Amino acid sequence: MRLTVLDRGHRLPARMFFGFTELVSRVPMSDVPKTLLYRPDFFGAVFLDLSAKAMRGPSFWTAGEREYMAKTTAERLRCPYCAVTHAELVQIAGDPSPLRPELVAALAFLDDLRPPDLQRDAAVDALKVSLIWQVVNRLANAFGFRLLPGQLESGTRSLHRFGYRFPGFLTGKGTGDLRHAVLEAPAHTPPELRQAAAAGDAWGSYAATVRTASYRIADDDITRLKQHHTEDEIFEVTVAAAVGAALEHYDTGLKILGG
Repeated sequence: MRLTVLDRGHRLPARMFFGFTELVSRVPMSDVPKTLLYRPDFFGAVFLDLSAKAMRGPSFWTAGEREYMAKTTAERLRCPYCAVTHAELVQIAGDPSPLRPELVAALAFLDDLRPPDLQRDAAVDALKVSLIWQVVNRLANAFGFRLLPGQLESGTRSLHRFGYRFPGFLTGKGTGDLRHAVLEAPAHTPPELRQAAAAGDAWGSYAATVRTASYRIADDDITRLKQHHTEDEIFEVTVAAAVGAALEHYDTGLKILGG
């Protein structure tokens, strides 16, 4: 993990949860929950609520099909961490191979955003899955997520078992609007900076790279940012850039579907 705060900056409830979970599983806590449970009031609570609904809530798509969409999103955004994780989750949730024609159409729609041969509700459900993993893939690349021994098996089974939900005492209320929480609500950085980052216009080429080629972010890039910005500022700007790119894809898809 390239930001120390994402390893050791959590509030007491999260630290206790991590410690108990690691004691029971004998596996270190993975980078995804560390990131999503850091500052849940800023990002994680709303995002986790959306994730649970998109991945395990009522949907046109089976759980396995949604994991397959997540895997292909990770492959498209060149995120090896998420590609491996969701390949494992496909097997756990139910491999949809051979793919039904509707899933093939949905994958093409998510890739090129052309009008799909698919009913609108199914296409919207697919966009919601894509929204979640377009954010996580970019964060995984930018923050340098790594899989340690045992984390793949333990983490994926826990995600599937609990339906992508975490205890409420860790997140608080997760209802709300992702755009408002990340780009408009009070935080360490001003809303104007986060909105610029969402558009890819902040801190030189950094925000644009997170949006368009997050796999190119390296340790040196984060080290240079730390010379001028706090880790909380880097966290917020990176999240804003990732969320901005994901929302742009989602909004474009909705327009193509007619609203």
